[in-house]
Amino acid sequence: MTLIIDNLSKHISLTPQEQKLFLSKTEICQYKAKTILLHAGEICKNSYFVNSGVLRSFNSNDNSVEHVLSFACSGWWIDDMYSLLSQKPGNLFIEVLENAEVVLLPKENQEILYQKIPKLERFFRILAENSLVSHQERLMDNLSLTAEERFEKFCSKHRDLMQKVPQKQIASYLGVTPEFFSKMKSKMMRK
Repeated sequence: MTLIIDNLSKHISLTPQEQKLFLSKTEICQYKAKTILLHAGEICKNSYFVNSGVLRSFNSNDNSVEHVLSFACSGWWIDDMYSLLSQKPGNLFIEVLENAEVVLLPKENQEILYQKIPKLERFFRILAENSLVSHQERLMDNLSLTAEERFEKFCSKHRDLMQKVPQKQIASYLGVTPEFFSKMKSKMMRK
């Protein structure tokens, strides 16, 4: 459980008693690859912190085409922020890509922790702000960069994911077809 405490410590300082209280409001779960933690249409009731493994959030359109919104590996948080905050049905799936150990923080426990440890509100505000900045940057990249430039940026930012995530999901994240991605990647390797 030190990984999640280390993650919190990047932005706030908790006393040993506060750490103990925080951990008492979480649950550690082991999941096999291909497990769906959240289905589109459900209300997101947890924030998920990845101790080990890889998760992804995605949406699927009417033609069963998947659109990957994000990945989360060890030390990262993931959820359907819209659904978690509004407590309305969301439109994202969260799937385990590789066997994972995940810390669940239920929404109701998060609210209790905000009352008992107010600095946790600051921590989750910072996470939400960072997420907003990241999504805005990604949107701007999708509007202004070529697929090759987006792939190079992905590789430089997420080198560890390249070996863990199927190429078709990286293609989806980049907004290209798997066929285009394969051709683009082989062309770039020849350079």
